[in-house]
Amino acid sequence: MHDPSTDPSGRAPTGVVDLAARRLGGMVLDANDEFFAAKENLLDPLPPAFDPLAYGDRGKVMDGWETRRRRDPADAPGHDWCVVRLGVTGVIEAVVVDTTHFRGNYPAAFELWGTLSPDGPPAEDATWAPLRPRTDLRGDAAQRFDVDTHLRVSHVRFVIHPDGGVARLRLLGRPLVDLRRAADHSGRLDLAAIINGGRAVGCSDAFFSAPTNLLMVGDGRDMGDGWETTRRRGPGHDFAIIELATTGRVERIELDTTNFKGNHPDRCDVLAIDAPDADPDDLPTDGWTPLVLDHPMQPHARHVIDVEEPAIATHLQLRIHPDGGVARLRARGFVTEEGWQRNTVALLDAAGDDRAREMLLACCGSTSWVDAMLARRPFVRPGRLLGAADECWTDVGPDDVLEALAAHPRIGERSASRWSTREQADVQAGEQAILDRIAEGNRLYEERFGHVFLIRAAGRSAEEILDALEERLDHPHQAEIAVAAEEQRQITALRLQALLREGVPG
Repeated sequence: MHDPSTDPSGRAPTGVVDLAARRLGGMVLDANDEFFAAKENLLDPLPPAFDPLAYGDRGKVMDGWETRRRRDPADAPGHDWCVVRLGVTGVIEAVVVDTTHFRGNYPAAFELWGTLSPDGPPAEDATWAPLRPRTDLRGDAAQRFDVDTHLRVSHVRFVIHPDGGVARLRLLGRPLVDLRRAADHSGRLDLAAIINGGRAVGCSDAFFSAPTNLLMVGDGRDMGDGWETTRRRGPGHDFAIIELATTGRVERIELDTTNFKGNHPDRCDVLAIDAPDADPDDLPTDGWTPLVLDHPMQPHARHVIDVEEPAIATHLQLRIHPDGGVARLRARGFVTEEGWQRNTVALLDAAGDDRAREMLLACCGSTSWVDAMLARRPFVRPGRLLGAADECWTDVGPDDVLEALAAHPRIGERSASRWSTREQADVQAGEQAILDRIAEGNRLYEERFGHVFLIRAAGRSAEEILDALEERLDHPHQAEIAVAAEEQRQITALRLQALLREGVPG
């Protein structure tokens, strides 16, 4: 199998990563059967091998995962399965099922399921979402199939029908990491690393090896573990384009030419651009800011370059003069406010319905509003998320407003919600006499209207809230429900903005 980050010619990077690669931490955790060949072979990075003379006490030695022949009743056909932990959590866009050398013993079909379990192996009662429906397979062939669910997963369940052998499994996609778990306390990290969500999305030449290797974990193992171009026989330079994990301020560049001794570049430049909405295949040619210019490169060495004028960036361009090989590129910096927001929106867009519903219900308790928001995904940009929230709220009815109100504690009461507690901080700091009057006002309000008194408490003192409460006690019912609906809209907007900044509340 050629490098899965390239097209069949081996020259044009597409930005996909084998999320289950061993070098990223991918691992086959479990299988129901591996009688003839071990499950671990599925993720072997080398092409499958075949020795016609290799036999063991269980039969022919095969390079792959192979189960015994099933003998299920015709009315209850079974299947075999294994569970794979991805090396980096992300969105699977394609699966490669390679049955090379399995000619009379390959499965008839396969299925692929996924789940998100970032803190360990999936529980026995974990919910598995379908990624690829039952799909027929051919023998002795590497077969690539698209995955269209756009769901963020950490583990997959690979099912074969009814039994047989598969040589290799590749799970190709884009990393999508919760950067709040990856960054240090100050929000700093390697913005380019694959394990943090960086990707190589283009280059001028990948004849010997692809630029994806630039972003891999650890040091380069050999000269093949890096990005190396052909020898240039004319003017010009080669380049690679890196999409950062999110918007960040790049403060330091590290370039490593380990193992490149007679074929390292002579010099290099690193340029940055802030283009969050640009398609990787259509990045602007102008507007790139130099971070590093005409830096001399040494063979088999690590170059650490502090950026004199740090820049906000979503993409980097590494230019090597005139050609050669580079093992690793690191872009040290910190996530910006926009970067946190973009990461949150990406996580929301790729979350399963249950997880996305939980995130949105923390902002507004109306199930109709949440359903409408789920139907709007993907949002892609923070502004689209906030705009959709207002638009969906205009379509809800009085019963939906009452449902949202019921999710709120009374003004002045303690709440288990971190956001409610913070929003009411100024109220809680009020004098006890004022709090007592608010409590009595709450009682009168609920007797009159049949629901809690709701007001955007953030930034308002106890006295201001008491004044508003006493004024609204005289409203007609229909007018008051309209006022409460507007307060809910403002609270939803505030909580969505907090979600974008901070992630899901505890």
